[in-house]
Amino acid sequence: MLNEELSNKANIARKNVLIVGLGKSGIAAAQAMIHLKAKVSIQDSKKREEIDTGLLSMFEDQGVKFYLGETPEDMTQFDMLILSPGVSPELPFIQAAKDAGVEVTGELEIAYRVAKGRFVAITGTNGKTTTTTLTGEIFKRAGRTTYVVGNIGNAVIAASEKSKEDDWMVTEASSFQLETTRYFKPVVSAILNVSPDHMNRHHTMGAYIAAKSNIFANQTENDYFVTNMDDPICRKLMEQSRAKVVPFSSTQQLDYGAFVQNGRLVLKKEDGTIVDFLGADEMKIIGDHNIQNALAAAAVSYCAGIDEKTIGDAIRAFGGVEHRLEYCGKIQGVDYYNDSKGTNTDASEIAIKAVGKNIILIAGGDAKGQNFDEFVKYFKGRVKHVMLLGRDAHFIRESAEKTGFSAFTECKDMDDCVKKAFEMAEPGDTVLLSPACASWDMYDNYEQRGDHFKDCVRRLES
Repeated sequence: MLNEELSNKANIARKNVLIVGLGKSGIAAAQAMIHLKAKVSIQDSKKREEIDTGLLSMFEDQGVKFYLGETPEDMTQFDMLILSPGVSPELPFIQAAKDAGVEVTGELEIAYRVAKGRFVAITGTNGKTTTTTLTGEIFKRAGRTTYVVGNIGNAVIAASEKSKEDDWMVTEASSFQLETTRYFKPVVSAILNVSPDHMNRHHTMGAYIAAKSNIFANQTENDYFVTNMDDPICRKLMEQSRAKVVPFSSTQQLDYGAFVQNGRLVLKKEDGTIVDFLGADEMKIIGDHNIQNALAAAAVSYCAGIDEKTIGDAIRAFGGVEHRLEYCGKIQGVDYYNDSKGTNTDASEIAIKAVGKNIILIAGGDAKGQNFDEFVKYFKGRVKHVMLLGRDAHFIRESAEKTGFSAFTECKDMDDCVKKAFEMAEPGDTVLLSPACASWDMYDNYEQRGDHFKDCVRRLES
């Protein structure tokens, strides 16, 4: 297999490898490289006293060298740098390694090289966690040995090392992971949508789109590329793919691809045959965006050879993912939803539209350089009040006030937000955490933020 050829080509056992970043991805990459008998060093911006001593001892006992709170002076000593997704390739010491001819790559690329299993890869500005999780559920229901990995929270390389030829790696791929790929080639790829995000990292839309496009860059006519006919950028990307393009749409009927016909999710094959999956009203997950997610998951799975009954049954049973419009219960006639994964304006717009009306919105955090002028237009007729949280929440307020919206309360932390929302809410209202911002100003990740929100809601009931 090509993966094995690349793994041999890499000669990992002889390489002096620097892992950059000691998060989940970095730890998994370091463990894999040790197992593959590479000489491993680890760099992290945190100082030694900020890192778990047990973790440090475990690695040091295996001969790992650390650069903590510092960077190596001589980058030419390394054969390869493996960057964690959150690490910018523009950092000076990484650029110095590139200039010296050192290979700079990421965990997803290395995982592909060492894996024996086949890859399905899904990306997009929004919806990729739901679509990846749902696709994984479909594959499992079909009886396939399936690893659901990637940006979803499970390191790709940890699963790829133990994968067998008949196994499937259903992978959520972020732009950060894709920008460091070189040979990565999934059997089925999907881009769900593309809108401005992570501009503080990619700087331009062109660079962001280019990173996303790496998902299909190495595919051939024997592979499949599933993408969104309703998204103008995705339509343009269809022309660049050498793989067989399978479009999906929630707004129009297609001559070929997946769409909604008479209230049912279907796929029309090239010969005109209609494959019927299920009725849209049979789905547990709410919102028009989830119609698109389900169509994408169905198309990906069908391209991978799974039958329509299995696909329909899995979608019918699927209840959604944690932190994405996750229902947290009803208290005194008020519904509470955790949408902490709404880390950009597009994602939060989707959540607001899905809930519909009488919303008390908790929003704010790390704005990532976003402009909120379009986002706040969705408040009209839907959002009653906004609880502002986090470092950049004032940008949301400034944009909204230009439209005449002035129903804001500034909160010091999540407990304060939930408490004040509870005091303000009336029966029939919905308290929605959908920040439209990243969590890094106050939390380690959006999961931690969502868990804090759910804990606050649980305490309301006690």
